[in-house]
Amino acid sequence: MFARLAVVSTLAFAALAVATKCTTGPVQCCESLESANSAAGYAILAAIGATLQNTNVELGLKCSPIDVVAVGSGNTCTTNTVCCKNNDIGGGVSAGCVPVTL
Repeated sequence: MFARLAVVSTLAFAALAVATKCTTGPVQCCESLESANSAAGYAILAAIGATLQNTNVELGLKCSPIDVVAVGSGNTCTTNTVCCKNNDIGGGVSAGCVPVTL
């Protein structure tokens, strides 16, 4: 029992260490990523009425914060784990996303 607790604690602390490297907000799980300067990226931005000065960024779609404690219990992101500079520019879209390895 103690060994199991030690493993879960170690994983949680490792995830917390990674999460603290995300200085723009919480580590997030996004269903998909799209380049803002792609045709799909332009369409997404137009649909929500958003404009970006720098279109050389990744857009995260349908993102939600990851509970760092849940990472140790096996409830991790199975799609795209990212840090984003603008965590909700509208319509469930985040901008400036960079992949994170947990």
